[in-house]
Amino acid sequence: MTAAQGGLQVGRTILNTGQIRHTVERLAATIARDYRGKPLLLLAVLKGALCFAVDLARALGGRADGPSEIVMDYICLQRYGTRGSAGGPVRLAKDCAFSVSGAHVLVLDGIVDSGLTLEFLQTLLRQRGPASLRSCALLDRPAGRQVEASLDYVGEAVGDGFVIGYGLDYKELYRNLPYLAELREG
Repeated sequence: MTAAQGGLQVGRTILNTGQIRHTVERLAATIARDYRGKPLLLLAVLKGALCFAVDLARALGGRADGPSEIVMDYICLQRYGTRGSAGGPVRLAKDCAFSVSGAHVLVLDGIVDSGLTLEFLQTLLRQRGPASLRSCALLDRPAGRQVEASLDYVGEAVGDGFVIGYGLDYKELYRNLPYLAELREG
């Protein structure tokens, strides 16, 4: 059964492609200023941050006033069950390939909701001794917090709706949408 057959469909657009591009460029300008002349390890949380990470790396790479070099890596954490709902503790499904020890690390996530995944990742990475550790989310849902989550850079705040597109999914569907939308019942 597909999401559409189950009565779910793409709802209202939250951010269109132009708005996403503007948000990414705004974040890149701030991040470039903060990491000017420093090497930077962008660590994207798979799978939701994939599109965001690629676009942010491109935006940073095109700036003369930014990091001296950029390395991209990925880490996969799981907390969501096959039914699309949150469940269980956060677990490391795939570790990053590069050492974070002594590196300036910027964690990238597509959306921060409960804060549990970000808290788990920050605790894990701090134990590995980075030179600095900051976090950036394209979307932030502060109303969903279950724990205090430290976000240094936030693209946009969102409300309670379930967000899909631009890397974010519902049961692995809709990641391919080039914009962000709400998932709604049909």
